[in-house]
Amino acid sequence: MAGHKGSKYYNIFLDYHILLEHHEKGNIIDEYKFRLLRHIKELGSLKAAATHLGVSYRKAWGNIEEIESGLGFKLLERTRGGAKGGKSCLTADGEKLMNAYEELRLEFDQSIHKITKSFFHTINENITS
Repeated sequence: MAGHKGSKYYNIFLDYHILLEHHEKGNIIDEYKFRLLRHIKELGSLKAAATHLGVSYRKAWGNIEEIESGLGFKLLERTRGGAKGGKSCLTADGEKLMNAYEELRLEFDQSIHKITKSFFHTINENITS
């Protein structure tokens, strides 16, 4: 919260998003697509990741195709289904991207928290409700 109860900033919050963009193709990966990749990594399945995120398999598959097309390289290794079902795992490039993103996100969160605290402290100084 940005202010004490009753202050004009009490219900105001700061939010931000990290996007990877291509200078010609635009948005390649947003936070939803990073979550999709993280769930594929954790669950070992595109279908399971899609179910976990509440989207169709087709939408998730399309998102992966968009990312890979925008980046110009594969992020997933896929094994077709069968009696045991298929599986998906991140390629070495996919792992590297996910690890770097998670580190970046952590550093952003820490920096944003500090900056936001200072910002809201400043705007709440000497303010009457």
